[in-house]
Amino acid sequence: MTTQQLRDEGFCVIEGVLDATAVRDVRERLVAASHESRRRGVDTFMPVLDPNDRNVRVFNLLDLDPVFVELIQHPRGIALVRELLGDGFLISNFTANIALPGSRSMNLHSDQAIVIPEPWLEAWAINIIWCLDDVREANGATRYVPYSHRVTRRSELPADAVAQTRPFEAPAGSIIAMDGRMWHTSGENTTQRDERALLFGYYSADFIRPQVNWNVVLSEATRASLSPQMVDWLGLGPAANTSRATMVRRDV
Repeated sequence: MTTQQLRDEGFCVIEGVLDATAVRDVRERLVAASHESRRRGVDTFMPVLDPNDRNVRVFNLLDLDPVFVELIQHPRGIALVRELLGDGFLISNFTANIALPGSRSMNLHSDQAIVIPEPWLEAWAINIIWCLDDVREANGATRYVPYSHRVTRRSELPADAVAQTRPFEAPAGSIIAMDGRMWHTSGENTTQRDERALLFGYYSADFIRPQVNWNVVLSEATRASLSPQMVDWLGLGPAANTSRATMVRRDV
């Protein structure tokens, strides 16, 4: 039912992927990563994305702590990626957003639409969202337009698309798989003191250039620590997509 829901409704939720101890550990590491990111000169407030500084954005997670290298290749997440994209995929990005009280919504968007021109006829991308807090509408749950993964052109979106959004709600330790074509936005955190921390693993078909140039952003130490599988999934090898495509032999 889980994978069928992903295909039919554009998302599914799997609870209990991380236990309470693991959730606490990863969340503490995320907070430390946000401080390290600022120390490196990478601001955690992105005015181009958010209307105020109550959304804490953390980029290049793979270079900030090995725990994120583990999570981006977690078997439960990879199984969902393969369900939607098949074996030919790349890790396109891995970021985080901590919605603090008072955080406001970003613009409605589709991750696949950002990098691929319309029409969007197939699922060529997927998000695996890690919930490090209990995610509720009140504390800024990601909001989605139901069945918008079936939209093939922006003009097909309803005029009141934002008003039609619903929140993804899930307990800490869950993952939410979301079709890359799904139109969504960050929710507003209307609580007084509850935070909402999410990790966003973004994967795309292997013929699409990743959002991040991993050869540039990853340190030599991080690259040296990667397994051959991760080197392949990050597109760090010398071969591009020509060697990954299915070849049909023709006698001439």
